[in-house]
Amino acid sequence: MLYKKLGKPILFSMDPEKAHHLTINGLHMAVALPGGKKLLNSLYGVPYSPALAQTLWGIEFANPIGLAAGLDKNAYAVEGFSQLGFGFMEVGTITPKPQQGNEQPRLFRLPEDGALINRMGFNNIGIEAMAQNLRRMKRRDIPIAINIGKNKTTPNESAEDDYRNCLRGLYELGDFFVVNISSPNTPDLRNLQHGNDLNRLLDAVKDEMEQQKEKHRHSGKPVLVKIAPDLTDDELEQTVRSIMDSGVSGIIATNTTLGREGLQHPNKEQTGGLSGKPLTRRSTEVIRRVYQLTEGKLPIIGSGGIFSAQDAYDKLRAGASLIEVYSALIYEGPELLGRLSQGLKTLLKKDGFTHISEAIGADHR
Repeated sequence: MLYKKLGKPILFSMDPEKAHHLTINGLHMAVALPGGKKLLNSLYGVPYSPALAQTLWGIEFANPIGLAAGLDKNAYAVEGFSQLGFGFMEVGTITPKPQQGNEQPRLFRLPEDGALINRMGFNNIGIEAMAQNLRRMKRRDIPIAINIGKNKTTPNESAEDDYRNCLRGLYELGDFFVVNISSPNTPDLRNLQHGNDLNRLLDAVKDEMEQQKEKHRHSGKPVLVKIAPDLTDDELEQTVRSIMDSGVSGIIATNTTLGREGLQHPNKEQTGGLSGKPLTRRSTEVIRRVYQLTEGKLPIIGSGGIFSAQDAYDKLRAGASLIEVYSALIYEGPELLGRLSQGLKTLLKKDGFTHISEAIGADHR
C-alpha cells in the first residue's frame, strides 16, 4: 500500500519519463546506502517457494516472474530491482552505439485503460557503458537477460553486424540474451521478423554465440527471440518455423502492439507501442499459438498485460514457462510481485498442482 498511497501519487503527478528516471536513479541510490539492499528486500522481497522454482537452460529461476526490457535500459538499477522479488530481469534494449532515441514527449500514460504508449526508440548508452554498469555490480542475485537491438541508422541489410557487436561486447555479462526484432519504434525493425531477413539474422546470431562460447571457453548461453503481437497467423507460423529451424533457445511473446482497439484515454491517439491491460488477451493468444506450433518444445516467456495472478496463470497454462511484467509495475508498484507469487501458489493448489511445471501448457493437455 506504500506505493499506491505515497509513491504513485507523486510519480503520476510528474511527466512519465521524468518519473521513470527518478525511479531508476532512486533504486540505484538506495542500494548504495548502508543497509539499502536489505531494506528493499525486507519491504518487497518475495519468500522462496519450491513450488515456483525451476531450472531452464541450466539457469535457476527462484520464481517465474521477471521484469521486461525497457524499464532498466542501461542496467543502472539491477541491484535495486533484484531485491523486489523478481525471479529474473531483462536490461536493454541496448544497441552497439549510444543513441538519443526519438524526440520527447515519447512516453504516455492511459490510466483509464491501465496502459502505456511509448515511442522511445531504443534510447540507451551503448554497449561499452552498459558493460561498465554490469561490471560494477558487487553481486548478482537474479539471472540477467540482455535485450539487444540495432541502431536506428543501421540498415536492415547490415543489422546482423549490430547484433553481433552486442553479443561480442556483452557476452560475459549476460546470463541469457534476447534478440529484439519487434519494437515498433525503430523504422523497419519489424521487417526482420520475416523471411530471408530473419533467417540471415538468426544464422548470424547463432554463429556469433558459438564464436563467443569458444572464445570464453564457456558451455554456451541461451538466446531468445522477442516477437510482436501484431503478426497474422500466417506470419506467426512462418516466423516460429524460422526460429525453430535456427536452433535458438526460446521465444518471448510479446512485445508492444500498434493496435488501439477499445481504448478510452485521449492519449490513444499517440503513436508508438501500446502495453498494459489492452494487450492481456492478445499476448496470451500468441503464447498459446506458439506453444502449439512448437509442440511445447521451445520455452516461452510470456509478456503483455499481466496485472493479476490469474493473468500470469493464464499465460502459464497457455504455454509460457516464465512471465514478465512492465506496465503493471508502474500502476501497481513493487507490491505486485508478492501478490503474483502468492496468487500463483493458490491457483496451482486449486488445480491440484504441486509445482509450476505441471501448469505450463496445461490448456493443451
